[in-house]
Formats: sequence, structure tokens, C-alpha cells
Amino acid sequence: MGRTVRVGLIQASDAANDGDLPIPEIQQRALDKHVGMIEEAAKKGVQVVGLQEIFNGPYFCPSQDPRWYAAAESIPGPTTEVMQALAKKHSMAIVVPLYEREMAGVYYNSAAVIDADGKYLGKYRKQHIPQTSGFWEKYYFKPGNLGYPVFQTQYCKVGVYICYDRHFPEGARLLGLHGTEVLFNPSATVAGLSQHLWKIEQPAHAVANSYFVAASNRVGVEKPWNLGKFYGTSYIVDPRGQFLATAGEDNDEIVVADCNLDLIEEVRRTWQFYRDRRPETYDDMTKLLP
Repeated sequence: MGRTVRVGLIQASDAANDGDLPIPEIQQRALDKHVGMIEEAAKKGVQVVGLQEIFNGPYFCPSQDPRWYAAAESIPGPTTEVMQALAKKHSMAIVVPLYEREMAGVYYNSAAVIDADGKYLGKYRKQHIPQTSGFWEKYYFKPGNLGYPVFQTQYCKVGVYICYDRHFPEGARLLGLHGTEVLFNPSATVAGLSQHLWKIEQPAHAVANSYFVAASNRVGVEKPWNLGKFYGTSYIVDPRGQFLATAGEDNDEIVVADCNLDLIEEVRRTWQFYRDRRPETYDDMTKLLP
């Protein structure tokens, strides 16, 4: 099977489903639930697993409530320490999306990457921050300032793009140029305009950049915001844009697919997108155009 990695995604509903509970209790319930699902993923032989956007609580951005600033924590910090122990226990690399506190009043929508030996490799900070009805993210997050890093785990090179980032092909290309083999996109997206795009944009990124994409979404309707139904359908696609595994719309699930990394080289030899790029003609992309 070549250089094959078993990739997993965790798709889950909000464990508390009561945004009025004390935030530490909400986060503990979410953490306990995800620890159990990570244990289940380990039994399925998953080697690299991705959690969903801000996995340890609800998607609180439908409101603009300073209460939720208390949900932020340092990276590395207490939650990453729990995940480091799990990673080492199961020899599993883990992508851990969290609400990050850098300092007082400075917060990011981030994801820590932990290697299979429990080592913290670094973090990605969401670059593109929406600000629209139901998604008031600029109230909570600063735009990322760490670029588009790629993390060498024991199994593969991992890139991260978070939710709204997926609408921007520029960063997806940079992640490919930096060596990404499996791109994780943890998301929180509800039925509506985005659902039509959900299975178009990210397979297109996989094709344009010849890498695997693992896209996760949560499920259910979260109280008290009732923003809409998080429609799940987390999936993993290969460098040809073919779906290897897809979850349903309603239930907690662990999505698992075996990803043959040798396919990246094979596809790139067929579609010579990296050879035929013309970066010297793209100067306008870095100018402030209308």
C-alpha cells in the first residue's frame, strides 16, 4: 500500500448543550467526551486524528458576549497537556483546535499539533476571520500572525486551515508549497449557503495542490444560540479529490481513511501544477487591489 497513514476525524455534538452553564463545566464535559472518542479512534488504528474547531465547547460566536473570553487558554497549556499524554499513550498525532489566550485581551482561534510521542510541535492561528450575522468572530479573535506552518509528525507532514480559511485558495496553496501532505480543516458550519460549498471547495484544494484534505464539522443545534443545524458530513479526500470516507449529518462519528502518501507524487507527476505555476506573474495578488 506504499507509505500509508490511517487518518481520523472526530465529529461530535456539544457535550453540554447548555451555554449558560459555568464555562469550566462546559469545557470539562467536552474534554471528557473527546477523550473517549480519541480512545475509540485508537482502537480503530488511527495514527493522526483531527478534532473540530474549538473542540472543547460550543461555537459561541453567534453572540458577542465577553463572558466567553474566559474560555481561552494558553497554547501549550492545560488542554494540550492532556492531549500530549493521550498522544503518547496511543502513539497518535493529534490536531487540537482551541480558543487561545496569548495575553490579556489578545485571543486567537488556533490549533495545536502534537506528535505521536507526545511532543508539542507548534500551532496554527486562523488567518481569515469572518464578521457577519451569526459569526461574530472578530469580536473574539485576532487574525493569525504565524503564517502557514507545516508540522512534521512521525507519520506525515500536517498542515492546518480553520473553517472560514477554506474559502481562500491562497493559503491552501502556500500550505502545499510548504510541504503539507494531509491538510486538516476543523470547522463549525451550519446549514445554509456554506453547505453547497462544503463538498466543492476543499476537494478543489486537494486537487489544485495534490494533497489529502481532512475536513471536520460538528453536529446538532447548540443552545442557547440556535444558530442552525451543524450538518456534520466530515470527510477525507485524496489528491484527486475523491472521497475516501464521509460521516453522516446527525451523529457523533469517527471518520477513518487510509491515505497512501505515495499518491501525492503520482498525482503531481500527472498534473504538473507545481511545475507550471507562474509566481512571477502573480505580483498583483500582493497589492491592495479593489
